[in-house]
Amino acid sequence: MKKILIIEDEVTIAELEKDYLELSGFEVDMEYSGDTGLEKALSEDYGLIILDLMLPGVDGFEICKQIREKKNIPILMVSAKKDDIDKIRGLGLGADDYMTKPFSPSELVARVKAHLSRYERLVGSGVKANKIIEIRGIKIDKTARRIYINGQEKSFTTKEFDLLTFLAENPNPVYTKEELFAQANEALTNNDTDGLLNAFANMSLENRFEFIRTLNNASNNFDEEASKRLNNVSQKLVAKVKLKT
Repeated sequence: MKKILIIEDEVTIAELEKDYLELSGFEVDMEYSGDTGLEKALSEDYGLIILDLMLPGVDGFEICKQIREKKNIPILMVSAKKDDIDKIRGLGLGADDYMTKPFSPSELVARVKAHLSRYERLVGSGVKANKIIEIRGIKIDKTARRIYINGQEKSFTTKEFDLLTFLAENPNPVYTKEELFAQANEALTNNDTDGLLNAFANMSLENRFEFIRTLNNASNNFDEEASKRLNNVSQKLVAKVKLKT
């Protein structure tokens, strides 16, 4: 049986989960703080992680994010927080499931078994994982063509998606408008200069991205440092893209 890690600060809940899982044949480790839980999750080999959100030290969202950057194992979030926004954020950060407390221990075991079975089928079948780009809270799923900002999915046109993906894959280099069109069009879905121009124009008009930066002489780049400021602005994406024609 796979080994499972429970990261939960409420000792009675953690022990109850552990008892039910061990009765089903699982080997279980427990950690009661976010810091030690994250360290153990990254350093040891687990088949699945049961992760509480409200933890001392590092919270469950940050733990999920860091685990997902290193490992593809199933993560089952549990929390007393019932708001949809918390569920959406957790799933957007890479959690495979979200259970709201209180819940039945038997249901928890059933979900653990289901996720482990599904994960083993995917790994055994040789199914390729989605191609993911992650930069400072921005997650671009190239395979599914979906973008998440701080765990929340955002909508983009096809050309905006292609343009943002290209810049995220090539962070920090500065491009003139002409160079960007020439290089980006080779990587985008088709050579549509007008579509690329419209994508830039839309971003500019809607003030959607601050991490795409326009420098003097109409040069543009994806600024990783600027993207850090996403955590200090409203939930809506902000941007400052200006094209000089």
